[in-house]
Amino acid sequence: MGKVVIMDHPLIQHKIGLIRRIDTGTKDFRQTISEIAMLICYEATRDLKLDEVEIETPICKTTVKELKGKKMAIIPILRAGLGMVDGMLSLIPAAKIGHIGLYRDPATLEPVEYYCKLPADCAEREVFVVDPMLATGGSSVAAIQMLKDKGCKSIHFMCIIAAPEGIEFLQKHHPDVDIYIAAKDAYLNDTKYIVPGLGDAGDRLFGTK
Repeated sequence: MGKVVIMDHPLIQHKIGLIRRIDTGTKDFRQTISEIAMLICYEATRDLKLDEVEIETPICKTTVKELKGKKMAIIPILRAGLGMVDGMLSLIPAAKIGHIGLYRDPATLEPVEYYCKLPADCAEREVFVVDPMLATGGSSVAAIQMLKDKGCKSIHFMCIIAAPEGIEFLQKHHPDVDIYIAAKDAYLNDTKYIVPGLGDAGDRLFGTK
């Protein structure tokens, strides 16, 4: 069973307080989302495997640790997931980036794919799927299934704010995926927004509302 990690770091909690505020503007919202993503990434990469490598310092030879094996890929779910990419790249600059675009069918309320472009070797990479909000869980479940269908086996999901309903739905459909969450909120309201949440992350990131 994949683990669910809910962050309790004071810096993360402080920054989440900033993005929840209705009067936080686009520039500050975007910057803070990126900073939170970097802090989550720090925790989400804690279990990456290391190899010992012999090197030479200016003083002598010594053994150091380097990341072992699989390279990494960051896959944002469009469009709000884009806001988390730069923060993660500041820690893992060699990661490749893929993109998955989904929209909710207004009749069935089911996620529908409209775009998917992944690194050619994505199946051999440690994959981090990112989306600021885990509400119903429909989009994240669909995105992860798309990755599995393309051969990806080592998949992690990262979000900033999650509803209990979304966590449960994601665990039910992808019990092997680790989930990293900056804040677990109370519930989904009748229009499927997270409460207390922060509104529409995409609109606030890109100033479209």
